[in-house]
Amino acid sequence: MRNPQTRGVALSRGILVATVLVFLVSGAFGQGVKLPSLPKIFKKPNDELLETTQAPAGPGGMCMLPSGDYVAACHPFFLPQFRVMSLGKDGQWKPFPNEAMNTPGSGDPLLLDSVLGIACDSRGIVWMLDNGRRSGSAAKLVAWDTKRGALHKVVVIDALALTQHSFLTNLALDPVGPYVYISDPADGVSSAIIVVNTESGLARRVLQGDRSVQKDPQIVLTVDGRQIEVRRPDGVVATPLTGVSPIAIDRRGEWLYYGARDGASLYKIRTQFLTDLSIAPQVLTTQITGVSQKPVCDSMTIDSRGRIYFADISRGSIDYVDPEENYLNLRLLVQDPRITWPGGLFIGPDGQLHFYSSQLHRTPFFNSGKDITAPPFPIFKTRPLPSSRFQFGPLP
Repeated sequence: MRNPQTRGVALSRGILVATVLVFLVSGAFGQGVKLPSLPKIFKKPNDELLETTQAPAGPGGMCMLPSGDYVAACHPFFLPQFRVMSLGKDGQWKPFPNEAMNTPGSGDPLLLDSVLGIACDSRGIVWMLDNGRRSGSAAKLVAWDTKRGALHKVVVIDALALTQHSFLTNLALDPVGPYVYISDPADGVSSAIIVVNTESGLARRVLQGDRSVQKDPQIVLTVDGRQIEVRRPDGVVATPLTGVSPIAIDRRGEWLYYGARDGASLYKIRTQFLTDLSIAPQVLTTQITGVSQKPVCDSMTIDSRGRIYFADISRGSIDYVDPEENYLNLRLLVQDPRITWPGGLFIGPDGQLHFYSSQLHRTPFFNSGKDITAPPFPIFKTRPLPSSRFQFGPLP
């Protein structure tokens, strides 16, 4: 049993610590003293960034099955042999859902052509967004039931919902309704969001022409210290025009969050407005709300507490904004030199943040037809923010 003298010392120390905290919070030490900012307190050390495996080819999208197995879409810019692959418990990558659907000339009616967006729902159904741009086939959604090992559904995207510049990239699954929301960055100007009713097959193009889906002309994408440009084999150099790309939906399916890859702002709109066919386009744009600043990114995800995480391409990091700060501050979660053009960001069944390093800027598309990538393409996981944090009031 602790003696009275020891207990007295402990009590005195406790009172001292409590007093210091009171003075800090109340500002009793004077207006010149500021608390350290949260990024310095909670910045993740590099040992919390774990490389879990390596993608079989340059990745363009990623999800995880309820079993914990990765499924990765292989980006068409890398000219991969297979379009989608999965990593099994044996540590081997294999074509997903089978080799025939990934092999041109196989005669499979469900042949995959150019898959980027990919997501797995709570039932274990993997939704693959095939934009068809590799060989000019029809854009479609292919849903594969991994529990039954069979096709769940195919939805061909109505050509009227597309333009000649369409390049469908990412998708968000509505957790409560039969809807899939697709980002189409197109040429940066005719960018739009496509809303697909997976029951009726109806697809419609919304928000085209609104500044919230268009590229910000003031933003210049730089990676590895150089400006990223499209260098064609004939020597012509152009700036890639990328509109809306990152897209995510909250856990209740109430709000869709989105922004241009090359844009500084994040926006949101209620899903009930997007799915209501009676709302005129000019009325729909009045329902858009600005949320926060964002980095240059093409993937993001939202946790159960409404915190939004971004795969920051320019800095090679994962950033976040927090509703506890009214989304006012863009903060650093983790940064590491191993992270090069991060993407595929999602929160897995294990509660961890998963993403990959793609090196997309080193593909032939950006380098006069030359492939200067340096495999491997690591896949990482890291812990999101804890469910509760110390709060000392508004940050300076």
